[in-house]
Amino acid sequence: MNIITYLLAVTSVTLNAFAQIALRKTMQSIGAMPQGIYDCLHFGGQLLINIWFLTGMSLYAVSIGLWMAVLGKVEVSLAYPLLSIGYIITAFIGYFFLHENVNLMRIIGLATICVGIIIISRSV
Repeated sequence: MNIITYLLAVTSVTLNAFAQIALRKTMQSIGAMPQGIYDCLHFGGQLLINIWFLTGMSLYAVSIGLWMAVLGKVEVSLAYPLLSIGYIITAFIGYFFLHENVNLMRIIGLATICVGIIIISRSV
């Protein structure tokens, strides 16, 4: 994988991670999923005007476009493991931006993922 393709992949994964954060902020700002039909309509209306939701969905759209460019250049079996970088990015952002609990066990799990990514990237 050349550097441009790698940067496209990392950018795509990063945008996907930011989309997840935006969707989490969406749910924090509008509350839990509705129970009734009327509430679903109201909930859908709230989503359509929520800046966090619109931002998250826009980030997803750009992320998908970049990911398609990556898949046009490299095998999916090589590209797909790079998505795991998103776990690390989201944990980092979640900790600092959303004040989520990232304990030692999560850090060990993320380190294990990093080792796996390194092993896969060396298999080419």
